[in-house]
Amino acid sequence: MNSIVSTASGNTVTLVTGASRSGKSEWAEALAQQSNRSVIYVATAMVDSTDRDWQTRIIKHQQRRPKTWQTLFEPYKLAWVIRNSLPQQCLLIDSLGTWVANLLDLTDNSWVKVTDNLRESLAMTPSIIIFVGEETGWGVVPAYASGRLFRDRLGHLLRQIGTQADTVYLVTGGHAINLSILGTSIDNVS
Repeated sequence: MNSIVSTASGNTVTLVTGASRSGKSEWAEALAQQSNRSVIYVATAMVDSTDRDWQTRIIKHQQRRPKTWQTLFEPYKLAWVIRNSLPQQCLLIDSLGTWVANLLDLTDNSWVKVTDNLRESLAMTPSIIIFVGEETGWGVVPAYASGRLFRDRLGHLLRQIGTQADTVYLVTGGHAINLSILGTSIDNVS
């Protein structure tokens, strides 16, 4: 397993992406555990006590994590959480797809401001940040405008964070591939 190595300023940004049920959350959790920092699991999901299936998923995730990890439910203000993190912390943010869905009603201009703010916060944090993000663009083009908007916003955000991240992993079929080593950033190609 590749370990997280922090920079001189103490922070790193890692993106773990992949399909549903690929193992991306488990991989991100293993990376967070390796950080040797106090882990805060930042859940972007909104808690809905009437949705039993959702509650079961949340409980399953919580049972898998060490008891020493703190859980913070923050469905909207990720940049604020990142800016207010401490050097001794590792923030595991799960997931970007849920966060995008929570903010889908924003206008295009507001969305750009929110994502710019998020990306700026990554450059300012002293913490280790691990994002989990879903790959949604590998299927057909969604038939509904809201589905296309979600797919496009999430895909663009993953690309932006992937360009900014120190390490990017693709998890598929229960295997993690370090794209930062095996891949080439297309944003650096002329």
